Amino acid sequence: MDKKEIKAIAKNSKAFHDYFVEERYEAGIVLAGTEVKSIRQGGVNLKDSFCQVKDGELWLYGAHISPYEKGNIFNKDPRRTRKLLVHRREIWKLHMATQKDGLTLVPLSLYFKDSRVKVELGLCKGKKLYDKRASAAERDAKRDIDRAMKDRGRY
Repeated sequence: MDKKEIKAIAKNSKAFHDYFVEERYEAGIVLAGTEVKSIRQGGVNLKDSFCQVKDGELWLYGAHISPYEKGNIFNKDPRRTRKLLVHRREIWKLHMATQKDGLTLVPLSLYFKDSRVKVELGLCKGKKLYDKRASAAERDAKRDIDRAMKDRGRY
């Protein structure tokens, strides 16, 4: 089988700071032609975006795709809601998880899989302030250890 080429476009680093990611899902996204051209230029921001199930369909809210410079009248609203393409049983599963377990659906990254734009969704649980502090301290400790190991290897 041919291996699909994956090219990262944007990552939602704030999501990893604010949430614990329980599960990950891949979804397609419905876009206009000028939006795809803008994405190829890197005009995407996933900060403060989220997903919701509405009327049996999955929707992406708050993602900002900059207007394409040469798009003139074909440009869409940068913050419009966009439909995500997921199997019906996955939508039902995600809907039940968000309703029953109090989890949140957050877009983690946007990438090209061959020529198609895909969104990586995370079923996330919110972090408390002390969790954020603990993860920051853990990250700093890992950085210090890596730095010490690197310095030690030189001498």
